[in-house]
Parts: sequence; structure tokens; C-alpha cells
Amino acid sequence: MKLGMRTVALAGVLAVVAAGALVASATATAAAAPAATFVKVSDWGSGWEGRYTITNGGSSTLNSWQVEFDLPAGTSVGSYWNALMDRDGQRYRFTNQHWNGTIAPGSSVTFGFLGAGPGSPSGCQLDGQPCEPTAPPTTSPPPPPPTTAPPGSTPVAANGQLRVCGEQLCNENGKPIQLRGMSTHGLQWYANCATSASLDVLAQQWGADVLRISMYIQEGGYETDPRGFTDLVHDYIEMATARGLYAIVDWHMLTPGDPNDNLSRAQTFFAEIADRHRDKVNVLYEIANEPNGVNWSAVKSYADQVIPVIRERDPESVVLVGTPDWSSLGVSGSGGGVDAITANPVSASNLMYVFHFYAASHGDLYYNTLAAAADRIPIFVTEFGTQQYTGDGPNDFTMSQRYLDLMASKKISWVNWNYSDDFRSGAVFTTGTCASGDFGGTGPLKPAGSWIRDRMRTADDF
Repeated sequence: MKLGMRTVALAGVLAVVAAGALVASATATAAAAPAATFVKVSDWGSGWEGRYTITNGGSSTLNSWQVEFDLPAGTSVGSYWNALMDRDGQRYRFTNQHWNGTIAPGSSVTFGFLGAGPGSPSGCQLDGQPCEPTAPPTTSPPPPPPTTAPPGSTPVAANGQLRVCGEQLCNENGKPIQLRGMSTHGLQWYANCATSASLDVLAQQWGADVLRISMYIQEGGYETDPRGFTDLVHDYIEMATARGLYAIVDWHMLTPGDPNDNLSRAQTFFAEIADRHRDKVNVLYEIANEPNGVNWSAVKSYADQVIPVIRERDPESVVLVGTPDWSSLGVSGSGGGVDAITANPVSASNLMYVFHFYAASHGDLYYNTLAAAADRIPIFVTEFGTQQYTGDGPNDFTMSQRYLDLMASKKISWVNWNYSDDFRSGAVFTTGTCASGDFGGTGPLKPAGSWIRDRMRTADDF
């Protein structure tokens, strides 16, 4: 009798073990399957920014993907990026772009979109299977509250479509305004510094008005992967839009210094950017970062061929044109200065000219040039630093403050270089910040970062 009971008990144990093994096997299988997870990056009540991350947990490479889901009545998708979209009623389908369809085992890709209305996706499927394979329930902390401000309180909501009136940048009501913000570093190097988390900090904690999206052409940039870098710029425009920031699309040509060397690339790039974002009011086009080694006539010739490409698709947005000798209005060389520009201006409306300076290198001559030029032509300072022209070395906060006071008095908009954790003193974050993902407060800031943050937090009188 006891032997029989031992046999029965042993059989029961084996059954439990076997059942446990089946559950473990099923769980492992579920965990190993490709999955698509959704998060609302930010939510402002009437709308939100959503992001799907597709992770290949299997052992075989995915060569394409499709995510589909339902949205409730009254909720819809507006802008989207890093995917192609179609819909059937309230059923939305997103498929890969040609450049992000392949996902190796253990790797992931993301795509995002802006939702209008209060609802969230449901009934999600990845390649015809549930987006998140069944797994044992786990307890996880609730998601943090959204940090993006409601659109009604943003710079774009306050100012709308910008235009140039006389020598100044004006909002949709014709009021002269000053935008202040930050430039990314080169996207090929520091894209991990301009993320949803860091841009929330820039918009909310720093009080920025504008993000300059710095896309290098050479130096491992656009020319190495035109499709990928164009899509990356699309992505950053949408991220800025979701936070109510203006977005400067910076065609960051530097070497070679003649912008005409990249003319056909620029026309192709700006045609697509302007075509996709023509209905937005927050996009500005900086068509030549720092022309050098050429005179004003060469820069004007380039502008005369690029601006019509933009205007055909987006007739109202502000265009920013670089000036000779590294956008110094000719001070750093023999570009002819403001006189050359006024004698032969670019024939376009809503146009501003670009000036760059680095306070520790560029003293009274640059300062006086900017002061005089602002009374003659529309100026936008799309790049400046508190240190030397290399973006490194000691900070000269005294000279920097002189420049800021001048620009405030004349309503000259400015963008600081740069929003990254580069080792140089001009990068606002300490090295390693971007990898950690902790951008908030003043703890991760270098001296230049703390200084510029303090001066950005008091908004202009919009």
C-alpha cells in the first residue's frame, strides 16, 4: 500500500515537473518570438506621441515587418516617421521603410507617430501574430507622467507661422520676436543625445523655443546614406513638432566650403523635406551652414537654385542663408561683408542671413559687425558658443553676455552649439550623459551648459 502511494506520488511530481517544463517551454518560446511594444512618449490630453519598438527575440533575421492596430472612433494618426502607413477605417497598418526592414536576432527598430484624440492602440498584430506574445503576468511600476507641455503653452502655439518683417523675425501677428534654443551635434555621431527624453528636458526644463537639427553632409553624414539621414531628419522634425518647438533643418556643409559642390544633393534633400512638412508652421530651412573659401556671388548663386525648390513646395516658411567666411558676414576673410549682400541680395521673401560667432575668439570686430548688420539685413544667429571657435577651450562668459544683451535688444534669434556630451567645453553635457539617458536638472551639465540653460529659461515676450 505504501509502495503504491509512493508510486502515485512520484507520478504526480513528474506530472507537475512536466507541466512546469511545458509552461517554461511555452514561456521561453513566447519570449523568443518577435514582439512589438507600444509606449506613449508624451500625452497632452488632446493628442499624444506614440512609439512602437519591434524587437527580434527569435533566432532568425526578420527581412520585413508589419504592425497593425485599431484606434477607437474619434482618435486618428497624423504625422508618422520611420515607417509607411495605410489604413482601413480605424485599422492602421505600418510597414517598414526600405532601410529598416531587416532586424537581426536580438536587435530592434522603432517607428513613431502623432495621435489626435484620447484613445490608444488596441488589437495589435506583428506580421499577423499578437504584438506581445503571451507570457506570465508580471508586476511593473506605472509609467511616469508625460513631461511634454500642452500645445497651448508652447512657442509654436504662441507664435504660429513665422515671417520676416523688415529686418526682424515676426510671428503670425506681425510682432517681432526672439527665438532661443540649441543645436544638435552631428547626427552621425550624437543622435543618442537628441532623444525623446532629452528633448522633453530641452522644451520643459530649459524653456527652449527652437531645435536646430544639424545634419552634416560630409564627415560620415548625408552623402554616406542619403535615405537614412533624410529619414532621421524627418524623425527629429516630428519630435520637435510634438513638443511645440520650431525646427531648423541645418544643411551642415563645411568641407568643401563651396555650397555649390553639394547643390544637387541639397536640391534633392530639401525637395523631400519641404514636400513632407509643407503643412507645418514650425519648420525653418538653413540651406548652407558655413560657406568658406568663396565669395558672396557663389553663395547667392547656390541660394538662387535651392530656394525655389523649397518655395515650390512650402511657400511661407523662413529660409536661412549662410554668409561668406564661415557665416561671419565676411569678417573672417574677404567675402565683402554686408555691403556685398545688400548690393546683390537673394531674391526671395521670408529670408534671413546667418551669422556665427564664438565669444572667446570673436571680440569687438565681430560684435560690431553683428550690431551694424542687424540694422540693415535680417539676421539669425544659428550657431554660437561661449568658448573658442573650435567649440573648445576656456569660456568667455563676459563677452558672451555682451552678445546676448545685444541680441536681446535687437530681437536677434539665436541657437547655441551644442546639445551633446562631446568632450569639448562647448558641449552642454558631461561625457557619458547621453549613454545614461539622464538629462534632467543641472547635475549633468558642464559650465557652458549651466550658463546657457539659465539664460534660456526666461522666455521672450511672445
